[in-house]
Amino acid sequence: MIREYADTPVDPAFLDRALANAVRAPSAGFSQGWAFLVLDQPADIETFWEVTTSPGELPDSWLRGMRTAPVLIIPCSSKAAYLNRYAEPDKGWTDLDEARWPVPFWHMDAAMASLMILLTAVDEGLGACFFGIEPAYERATRDAFGIPDDFDPVGAISLGHRLPDESPSGSPTKRTRKPQADVVHRGRWTS
Repeated sequence: MIREYADTPVDPAFLDRALANAVRAPSAGFSQGWAFLVLDQPADIETFWEVTTSPGELPDSWLRGMRTAPVLIIPCSSKAAYLNRYAEPDKGWTDLDEARWPVPFWHMDAAMASLMILLTAVDEGLGACFFGIEPAYERATRDAFGIPDDFDPVGAISLGHRLPDESPSGSPTKRTRKPQADVVHRGRWTS
């Protein structure tokens, strides 16, 4: 997760490839209930930061670095797409009851598609970071960019060229990665 970017533009062909990979992610029932708002114009990016931060808020080091990203992608999910898809004859449900869903697959599938964008950035040697949009700013984000009410922003992805790592920072320098043996359980959960 890269949080500071060079001012080098991102090749539009890369963006097309990243989005082509995103829409190939799996989705429950092949519902494909996702959409991606691409902000790659400076005015749109500035609008995003204006509507997702408090007026007069001084950016901390995290926000100051994130604001240098030349591209932002807002992945969105549509619950209605999934509920409608599973009410079709080949799925066997006859209503739109979301109680059947053990978890909101519409958000999970948008997250998987987002991961495809992140992996494409890594393969290209670019930097990227998935981050959340605070609930208090969701309505302003929708209004600023015309996101319809049947799609929910699940976060944002910053993209750009990585700056050279001067010194390691962030969570990995403060916390160690959990050993695989502590998080992988085979056949039975063990402690």
